[in-house]
Amino acid sequence: MPLLDRDQAFAIGRLDAHDQAALVARGEVSARELTGAAITRIEQLDGMLNILTVRDHEAALARAETATGPMAGVPWLLKESLDYPGLPNRSGSRSFRDAAPGEVIFPFTSAFDATGLVAVGKTNAPEFGLLPTTEPLLYGATRNPWALDRSPGGSSGGAAAAVASGMVPLAHAADGGGSIRIPASCCGLVGLKPGRGANLRARAPHVIEDWLVADTLLSRSVRDVAWATAIAAGTSAPACVPPGRKLRIAVILENLDGAHPETEVAQAITRTADLCASLGHHVEAVPLPVDGAAVAAAFRTVWAYLSRDAVGSTVNRLGQQAAEAMLEPWTLSLADWGAGVEAGDVDALFRDAAHATAQLDAFFTQFDLILSPVLRRPALKIGDLAPTRPFDHMMQLMFDYVSYTQLHNLTGNPAISLPLYLGSDGVPIGSMFAASRGEETLLLQLGFELEQAVPWADRWPAQSIAGTLAFSEEMH
Repeated sequence: MPLLDRDQAFAIGRLDAHDQAALVARGEVSARELTGAAITRIEQLDGMLNILTVRDHEAALARAETATGPMAGVPWLLKESLDYPGLPNRSGSRSFRDAAPGEVIFPFTSAFDATGLVAVGKTNAPEFGLLPTTEPLLYGATRNPWALDRSPGGSSGGAAAAVASGMVPLAHAADGGGSIRIPASCCGLVGLKPGRGANLRARAPHVIEDWLVADTLLSRSVRDVAWATAIAAGTSAPACVPPGRKLRIAVILENLDGAHPETEVAQAITRTADLCASLGHHVEAVPLPVDGAAVAAAFRTVWAYLSRDAVGSTVNRLGQQAAEAMLEPWTLSLADWGAGVEAGDVDALFRDAAHATAQLDAFFTQFDLILSPVLRRPALKIGDLAPTRPFDHMMQLMFDYVSYTQLHNLTGNPAISLPLYLGSDGVPIGSMFAASRGEETLLLQLGFELEQAVPWADRWPAQSIAGTLAFSEEMH
């Protein structure tokens, strides 16, 4: 059976997952043709953006032939770190360059497979997810479709670039310190980090990862993300409607270190606050309600433990010499730095995280939502956080850059990045809303209301299936 031609594949790529599924439901295309259209788009765009780390095209087409369910044939991509049968999990690391195809599947992935989604490959991510950019030495840098010299963020940067460019309408992302919201902000997507315990198991049990990490799918539309959030939680999707009441929204520009964002970020958040006020919500600027310095220190302790765990397991698997040769300088240096962490630091970590959780719980009795930046700066240039840069530079820039998102991982609160505005250079700057535990639906309802007020469905980057380069000669 022949697949759709390039122009047809590009036209389908402009649709979100729900509209792509509707084409199959109406009999206008087959599930195989829908999956094949994504493969065509990937082949056209990936050479420019460097997103795919694993391609599974023939197996994907075969799966599409028998796909059933409400999303039959709708293509999605898996993050490099996600286990999936038949696909290797290299975790963005040269130490796993020769990883065998996977044999394990977890409930999170099974739930999406059961809807008829068809996995077509895996997306680029930094080594062990330890950076908020995506330029591992194993695969090289993924480029932001909005500006090729800019990072798409991380650690789910490949996923975000794939959706932003129109390769697929959905891609898996995981967030242990901002890795859903950061790439969503950099690439102009909707990125919801569910609260702790709000999604099915996506990986093997690990005490720190179970505490910090949440999984979801990135998309360009709120309704896609609402659907994915429900599937990932094993619940029914909420109706995409505005909130049933006017909300109390606290605007917090101060980061964990007490600093304010760079000018263009502050302007985007101010515009978002004004938009919310124009819709009748009560908007009020307030100071950070937690001990920011303590939260920042707690997160650095957690990150040190994750790097030590990664290095230690690699040494056990390959030996000291091979591990040092294969692991990236950032991973090794962060683990060395983490060797100074002592039992008292762990006591402080859990004490300060619990204190911040209690402070946020009390704060959310006064306000429904917090509006803040996702990142202190606009999307970084590729190379700014390359894993080969000097360690002191990396520590200072990384933890300054991600000084808003970490809080919600430590406290377990849900938070969402919405693509409301662009910077003066045309690269998106996300607005982040956070809510109390269990209020994912409220975040999605506000997201839907803001999507209707400032639509972004027709806003595409130049390096995409609908951008100014879509029909240029270099893409033929």
